[in-house]
Amino acid sequence: MRSSNSSPTRPAAKVRTTLLRVAEGQARPQGDELVSEEPLEIRLLAAGQRRTLAVTLRTPGQDFELAAGFLFAEGVIGGRDVIRRIAYCTDPGEAQQYNIVNVELRGESLPDLERLERHFYTTSACGVCGKAGLEQLRLRGQRPLADASRIRAEVLPQLPQKLRRAQGLFERTGGLHAAALFDLEGNLLALREDVGRHNALDKLIGWALLEGKLPLEEKVVLVSGRASYELCQKALAAGVPILAAISAPSSLAVELARQFNLTLVGFLRESFNIYSAPERILLR
Repeated sequence: MRSSNSSPTRPAAKVRTTLLRVAEGQARPQGDELVSEEPLEIRLLAAGQRRTLAVTLRTPGQDFELAAGFLFAEGVIGGRDVIRRIAYCTDPGEAQQYNIVNVELRGESLPDLERLERHFYTTSACGVCGKAGLEQLRLRGQRPLADASRIRAEVLPQLPQKLRRAQGLFERTGGLHAAALFDLEGNLLALREDVGRHNALDKLIGWALLEGKLPLEEKVVLVSGRASYELCQKALAAGVPILAAISAPSSLAVELARQFNLTLVGFLRESFNIYSAPERILLR
């Protein structure tokens, strides 16, 4: 912890480094930019109680959106109205710390976290460890999506290029995932980047939550990597009817999408695969 008279430094989203570039049998020193990976602790506060809920490795930036999106997507909170305040942690007599986010909730007590049946330790690689099963989603009140959105098939192959053009930090570092929100005409509405693909989607959902835009009906979310169970779960929580991935889905992601009527698209390039709820995609 820094002393109270120190100057706090907000972590940067990228850092400079040096390396040896090997080409044609020659090694030459050069500079490079790397995406930052820093820990973030998410704490819940309510009525004088405090509990650490998660520690995630993330790219600094949009930390409040990340915290809010994580809490909503994991079923800890049901909406933005239960959030009184989100702030970085400042202990008495200490300077601002940018690696701890306090989410203060309204109400007389903290939520019943034991019912979630998971350990909230997350990493940029694997998301939340100890995932609840499909039945747990039903116990949380998740229902099959009734959204009757339709998107023309020719719109989908245009989305990866639009996502890539909007990834400014990826262009400089080459080391980031992204989650992008589009309307049914293929217009980019929002994009978030992070070293962790789950974090990128949490940031996007957190932005929508704090802006009062949930549920994300008649929208498409595109993720830059593969489609996992966790990403499908988060999309369902946000009410996203169509989730597309540039890479492959996992078997559990497909099972989840089929059970909850989520349109899941994989290998989205010039062509694509539809794994579930194909009626939302108009081929002609």
